[in-house]
Amino acid sequence: MNFALNDEQKMMIDTVRRFIAEELQPLEDEVEQQGFLAPDKARAVHEKAKALGLYGLNIPAEHGGGGLGVVDRILCEEQFGHTSDILIRRAFGNIYEPLLKCQGEQVERWLRPTVRGERTCAIAITEPGAGSDAQGIRTHARRTDSGWVLNGSKHFISDGEWSDFFLVSAKTGEREISMFMVDKGLPGFTVGKDQKMMGLRGTPHVELFFDNVALEPVALLGEQGQGFKLAMGALNVVRLAQVGARAVGKASHVLEQVVDYAAQRQQFGQPIGDFQLVQQMLADSVIEINAARWMALHAAWQLDQGQDARESIAQVKVHAAETLGRVVDRAVQVFGGMGFCKELPIERYYRDARIYRIFDGTSEIHRTVIARSVLKKGAALFDLHR
Repeated sequence: MNFALNDEQKMMIDTVRRFIAEELQPLEDEVEQQGFLAPDKARAVHEKAKALGLYGLNIPAEHGGGGLGVVDRILCEEQFGHTSDILIRRAFGNIYEPLLKCQGEQVERWLRPTVRGERTCAIAITEPGAGSDAQGIRTHARRTDSGWVLNGSKHFISDGEWSDFFLVSAKTGEREISMFMVDKGLPGFTVGKDQKMMGLRGTPHVELFFDNVALEPVALLGEQGQGFKLAMGALNVVRLAQVGARAVGKASHVLEQVVDYAAQRQQFGQPIGDFQLVQQMLADSVIEINAARWMALHAAWQLDQGQDARESIAQVKVHAAETLGRVVDRAVQVFGGMGFCKELPIERYYRDARIYRIFDGTSEIHRTVIARSVLKKGAALFDLHR
């Protein structure tokens, strides 16, 4: 058990950290004020990231991606958490692992153009009646002589305005879900309104409507009936990387600013960091961030070893998301009135953090998963070498 970063990992982290500090963080205030990232600036950061080999890090090298293992990806994802969601998407890509199931002409039509950054993709699972219950979807696809006909709707689809195709989960039988690659612009496919959010400014979350959308046979991703498995596999990685690791990064980014402020801000003739109750908030934040990081890295190691990490990922999702919430809440408290003021980014961090306990499975759902697992498996879920 060697917990030290090797030289390659240190160099990788330094490269990502420098890119974020120099290219992305200067754009954060503009995105927050305007509510979007200008297309020319989106293309610019996209091209710069690609030039440094930072685009599509999760995709195998044989398809043109970075080919990182899960642990190395999680180390990068933690750094991604130091900036805004929309800037992460534009710079580093958002390429979902189900695309690796592409075969034949699908590879050159959807997979490789996405890895090259020529096409952009969003995953469309959530519906008004099916959030954490991904099996409860009502969107359905009917097989025809010429392919499939898709009907239904989705909502809260992140990055739907920017993406030019979608991985859509749809029922293809009473108890069967399949996944389809659906190009924007097909007759009957409508992108609805942007559902404005409390946080994550700049990232659109849109409605999608499918009214007798004709799909070619090649639009089916993987095998018929494999869609739920593909969706859950994708969400597991998202929960670990884009929720767990990024939550650790965001909490670290916030805490660094809190520590600096507590050392400088004077009250009653001394830095507020000298007050024991402020010190408790700092100490608790350090403890919780480190615990969340090691949980995330352990789950990543399990995946790299080919182990089933579902219970570990559920624990990471809950703990990291709630750690982020507590850290940013303490940040507002330490900054006081300025933490509630839009002059500083603390209030933005507070708003952005709230969704982490909701998306990709609420904390309550994951606690249910963990509890059911421990009742079934016992001490193996929490004791060493069982």
